[in-house]
Amino acid sequence: MVAMYTIAGRQVGSHVLAMITLGTTFGGAALAMRGGDKKDTTSPPINAKDKDEESFVQKFIKTEEDKKSKA
Repeated sequence: MVAMYTIAGRQVGSHVLAMITLGTTFGGAALAMRGGDKKDTTSPPINAKDKDEESFVQKFIKTEEDKKSKA
């Protein structure tokens, strides 16, 4: 026999309450873990005085990004 509970004027079995609880728990966890939108990373423009300075800055940024991706 199943234990029955009265909820909002209707008889609901304990097994139904258990299924609803598990479904809500795992459904909420799945929604929370699916992640968000990937944010676009845009860098500000490089205002260099000459081409050498611009290439130095770009090379520096590239090496730092490589270090970050390896870590």
